[in-house]
Formats: sequence, structure tokens, C-alpha cells
Amino acid sequence: MIHPGDCLDILPTQTTFTRGLRSSASQEWETPRDLFDALDREFHFTLDVCATPQNAKCKRYFTVEDDGLSQSWAGETCWMNPPYGRVIGHWMRKALSEYKGGATVVCLVRSRTDAKWWWDTAMQVWPHGIRFIRGRVRFSGSSCSAPFPSAIIVFGGETRIAPAKAQELLPETV
Repeated sequence: MIHPGDCLDILPTQTTFTRGLRSSASQEWETPRDLFDALDREFHFTLDVCATPQNAKCKRYFTVEDDGLSQSWAGETCWMNPPYGRVIGHWMRKALSEYKGGATVVCLVRSRTDAKWWWDTAMQVWPHGIRFIRGRVRFSGSSCSAPFPSAIIVFGGETRIAPAKAQELLPETV
């Protein structure tokens, strides 16, 4: 049960709790440093494609003004924590397109297996390119975990997750 003042800093400002969970008003969720660092040790990122000067995780990054969707990511190893609003499909299609052009793109996204963008993009790298995160991510600057599950989608590069380990990330079925 949610009590007044409990972890509401992670939800967009809305008049009801339910509308807050379904809103795309808050699109930016800063990547937790420990999660990024673990993935960076594996992939050695060269470009953060969705950043602000305050939250960039790589020396090279694209801001809203740079318009990462219109830039080439060719030859890069990219980190992508895209805006979580309705534009996420555009970012995921761009990641898939850049992967087909030779880039490696590692994405932190909501685990939205019910969304069209998920099936059109993330499922292109199933099973080895999808890493479901157990539990909920606590994004930087938030006092509580996100109100949604997350996944890491890996487009390209060497997939470094063994099939046996993938099973550990999925819930057991009865």
C-alpha cells in the first residue's frame, strides 16, 4: 500500500496514483552509476546517445539539441537510456538500425513486452540480447525503485550472456 509521501518522487505529478503510473510526463530516468559501470566494464562504451551534460555517462554524448536520432552512431559502442515516453519506439528503431549498420547499442528500457516497439525491436535479438533485470531499478536521484520492471537490450557486440544464465533472469513458471 502506498502511503502519502512514500516514494512519490519517482512518479510524474498527477492527480491519482494510477494516472501517474501510466503517464509519460516524466521521461528522464538517470542511469544508476553502478549499473552503468558494470555494463561499461563489459562493453567499453564510447558514446551516450541520450544524455544531458549533467547525466552523461560517456565523454562523448548527444543531448536533445544534438538530436541523437538524426546522428550516425556507426562504429560506436553506444549506451542508450532513452526517454521513457511515447518516443521510445523511435529510439529503439534507431538502435536496431544502427546495429544493422555496425554499431553496438546497449539499452536500458522498461520491460514492456506488451508494446509494439518491444516486438518490433527488442525481440530481434531474443533470447541472447535481452537481459531482464530482477527487481526494480533505483534510478539516480530517486529515493525509491522505479514503478516498472526494466531490461537491458543488447544490439550487436559479443553477446556475453549464456543461455543458462538467461534462465536465471526469468521467473519460474508453475
